[in-house]
Amino acid sequence: MTRSATETDLGRTRRARRIGRVLAETHPDAHCELHHSSPLELAVATILSAQCTDKKVNEVTPKLFARYPTAVDYAGADRAEMEDLIRPTGFYRNKTSSLIRLGQALVERYDGRVPGRLVDLVTLPGIGRKTANVILGNAFDVPGITVDTHFQRLVQRWRLTTETDPVKIEHAIGAMFPKRDWTMLSHRIIFHGRRVCHARKPACGACTLVKLCPSYGTGPTDPALAAKLLKGPRARDLAAAAGVDPDLVPVQAVRAEAP
Repeated sequence: MTRSATETDLGRTRRARRIGRVLAETHPDAHCELHHSSPLELAVATILSAQCTDKKVNEVTPKLFARYPTAVDYAGADRAEMEDLIRPTGFYRNKTSSLIRLGQALVERYDGRVPGRLVDLVTLPGIGRKTANVILGNAFDVPGITVDTHFQRLVQRWRLTTETDPVKIEHAIGAMFPKRDWTMLSHRIIFHGRRVCHARKPACGACTLVKLCPSYGTGPTDPALAAKLLKGPRARDLAAAAGVDPDLVPVQAVRAEAP
């Protein structure tokens, strides 16, 4: 389908909210996929997730969290030992530096606790605005929009904004939705990007947003072909939600990890 270049701001906002409602129905299981039990664990996991899958991070963090339960432990960590623990996540030397410096900053400035304000979080080593919003939304229940690569790709495909700067995207999309919805909206868009609307070949013919997406046709529109592109344990549910025969989804797609 196509969207007129003359779509009004109000029309775009209404379409965005319809997209949000459909995503809520499509991905009722949407959540933060980084395992954590505290703000510190989430901060560490998010730093490790740079250029790494959540699955790999979740494989590494149990031992890491057990070895370094507090900010003091990170501040005084043995570099070689930490590098060895987080090596599978890639860029382990830089990430080790960030984690040690994060621990030191938390101990020196925040009594070893992760602060619950954006203005404070973004001053910490290894924590940018995107990471800060992940922490706020999932550890402190403070609404935040997380503009990762999936989020940015999808809102641009939907032509909800022409902005390319993550901060400007955050503000543009945030203005279209009630603040209370920001965190879950982020999860649902990221889920959709990982499971349906892939970067190179989106599953257009097996997508619940067909009537709302101006980029429909970027990927295969044939349901039989599109169904094979769905990923994750709910791949067949996703197909059914889009009106596609769930049996068209191969077993390997259901077993596949969302990227």
